[in-house]
Amino acid sequence: MRKKKAANLDLPPRMIRRIRTMKSGKVLVCYYYCGKSADGRRVETPLGTDLDEAKVEWARLDRKAVPKPSHLMVRLFDDYESKVMPGLTKGTRDDYTKGMKQLRKAFEDAPVDAMTPQQVAQYRDTRTAKVRANRELALLSTVWTYAREWGLTDKANPCTGLRRNKETPRDFYAGDVVWDAVYEVAPQELKDAMDLAYLTGQRPSDVLKSSATDLNNGFLSVGQGKTQKRLRIKLQEGEEVSALSTLLDDLLKRKTDAGVRTSTLITNKAGLRMSKQMLRNRWDEARETAAVKAAASGDVALAASIRLFQFRDIRPKAASEIEDISKASRLLGHSTEEMTKKVYRRVGEVVSPTR
Repeated sequence: MRKKKAANLDLPPRMIRRIRTMKSGKVLVCYYYCGKSADGRRVETPLGTDLDEAKVEWARLDRKAVPKPSHLMVRLFDDYESKVMPGLTKGTRDDYTKGMKQLRKAFEDAPVDAMTPQQVAQYRDTRTAKVRANRELALLSTVWTYAREWGLTDKANPCTGLRRNKETPRDFYAGDVVWDAVYEVAPQELKDAMDLAYLTGQRPSDVLKSSATDLNNGFLSVGQGKTQKRLRIKLQEGEEVSALSTLLDDLLKRKTDAGVRTSTLITNKAGLRMSKQMLRNRWDEARETAAVKAAASGDVALAASIRLFQFRDIRPKAASEIEDISKASRLLGHSTEEMTKKVYRRVGEVVSPTR
């Protein structure tokens, strides 16, 4: 870098002032940012005549020219967000964005070499949202793994071997009384969504995207958005037609009779594909109507149970009501039966009385 002239010693690096006297006698002071072009030639970028504004523009240009130091955690977070997260599914990306926000607050300005398991454990213990803390530690571990691959650090992963906060899986089970109470007051499109979710055992988002084009050669094809796993659900076992097949035939017939052109199976009254927000609105309204009705009849306990019922509880209900856990696990798309048993089976084992 050239040695600064005395007139520029009060200015930040790579910033100069030029003083010119106009024909009118007026003195004009201009500021410039000294950078370089792609081929290495000196380039002066005008910053204006106001010193304060010129410094603001200088700061912006200078930060652009100087990459963030790789010895700070902010570099690891930035690289992961720009290189990895765009390729993730929207749900995962949204979840990671929330986790990244918390990790940045705690570790963004921390030197990479100073990160230790003790510091990560302290973060885990002081985080009030214990379940979210587990997700954030998993994300931090993933970021660190990528950082090692990119050569940003060769330190061991500080998350390795750390225990996670204890998690208690949701154990609400929607029995027939609760199910019937909501189903009775639900509009037809919500009933269709409930039936399809129960009979297929799939997540709400996968239920909503089910289409007539997924029907082929006696199967309903499912592409799970969360895991990318693909399933083919049988519509018939031998001569026995399944309840799912009957539901699908009814859905398609009603769509044809109503002149609905979209191939999406779950649609609103206008024949448009049911969005997540549409489903949420109809669910909340039907659930509250059912709860108020139960409370008005004097059954306060039932009203309380109804209000606990969430649409996502339909998937565990399906898993709980299939006797063979192997079949339940395969329908849900789980890689192990242990996941089905631990999180989705919400009824006790069937046993016989003493006598």
